[in-house]
Amino acid sequence: MENQSEIVAGHTSCEIPLDAANPAPEWQTASPIRFSADWQGKHPDPALETEVRMLWTPAILYLRFVCHYRGLFVFQDSDPNGHRDHLWDRDVAEAFLQPVPSQARFYKEFEIAPNGMWIDLAISPAGLADLNSALSRSVHADEQTKTWAAEMAIPMASIVADFNPDETWHANFYRVEGKTEPRQYMAWQPTHSAKPNFHVPEAFGTLRFQG
Repeated sequence: MENQSEIVAGHTSCEIPLDAANPAPEWQTASPIRFSADWQGKHPDPALETEVRMLWTPAILYLRFVCHYRGLFVFQDSDPNGHRDHLWDRDVAEAFLQPVPSQARFYKEFEIAPNGMWIDLAISPAGLADLNSALSRSVHADEQTKTWAAEMAIPMASIVADFNPDETWHANFYRVEGKTEPRQYMAWQPTHSAKPNFHVPEAFGTLRFQG
């Protein structure tokens, strides 16, 4: 039976090109997880379903989101490289990755917007800090199918000092959509907080690396 709290990253033997509109065939080897319920695990909405797939090499962690949407709400300004602070105030897909589960308050946050803007953060008890991961990305929005897709290639060294594919990480994935409150705050693993809050590492699922 499929483990509803586990995502498995598929192994790829070579680097893959990022092309959100025309994904590389290797993505089909990665088992997807999908979610459309809110951060409390309630009110599933298939029209806003998010699909996540992951691939890995020893040097790169790949993420692909496919997001069904009703409307798009994005920033119009960013740094020249696409970095945008407070990206979560607009539509985004998010990945929270915790390579050392025993360090429950330390994890990495990656966000991507439908127009390609991004932010990466190191989360710790001291707060938020820019991660400077040197990630690369590709995005594509399809008005006909009401989906937007995003692919990210994240240097493994920016996430964990010594990557070991035999170790299991903790992870969670989220979506935010909407112009005005109440916005849509959706989570793969519900955080069960009273108000929308994604920073609940106790609720993270598991990330396993397939050999």
